[in-house]
Amino acid sequence: MENKETEKKKPRILCLHGFRGSGEILKKLVFRWPESVTGKLDLVFLDAPCPAQGKSSLEGFFDPPYFEWFQSDKDFTEYYKFEECLEYIEDFMSKHGPFDGLLGFSQGSVLGAAIPGMQREGVALTKVPEIKFVIIISGAKFGGPSYGVPKLAANAFSSPIKCPSLHFLGETDFQKKGGEVLLESFVDPQVIHHPKGHTIPRLDDSSLEIMLGFIEKIQEL
Repeated sequence: MENKETEKKKPRILCLHGFRGSGEILKKLVFRWPESVTGKLDLVFLDAPCPAQGKSSLEGFFDPPYFEWFQSDKDFTEYYKFEECLEYIEDFMSKHGPFDGLLGFSQGSVLGAAIPGMQREGVALTKVPEIKFVIIISGAKFGGPSYGVPKLAANAFSSPIKCPSLHFLGETDFQKKGGEVLLESFVDPQVIHHPKGHTIPRLDDSSLEIMLGFIEKIQEL
């Protein structure tokens, strides 16, 4: 008789890297997590559509090229190439999906957190199935303390986001406050607290337990 574990499907997840990062860099960081996590997920890593418009904080740690999902002014009040970015993601998801969920880090998580609401409002990613869950690492909210709101995301958080969500909050992350504010927009957010900053942390025993519990939940969706 087959092992029950092998019968469970691997949720297919589109992974969105951070500002001036890359899919390859995010892959290296996520695959520091144990096989007991990564082996249960079908992880797909995508490079953002815009080449980095300036120096990357990852230079010297990870090799180029570097990319960014969209651009903005320094106050994050005016956004550029946001609509094109969503069309690019939708096109990739159409060709390589269906995808069950999203994982995002930093700029990728700000974007990823808003996508379920934009889908609900019918303003973006309407040609692909609705996202069933999100994993948000060092996230923040459009309209929160750090970010203005791109036009397409105007109503993304107008009502609570109902899909399951897992949020990583770093104790010394400069974006921690934004991540805490984002929690309020989700109906049932689960949270992994870690002592690090703006990064993808390794999983300690308690984080691993929460992560594996979340995976069990999304395998049933």
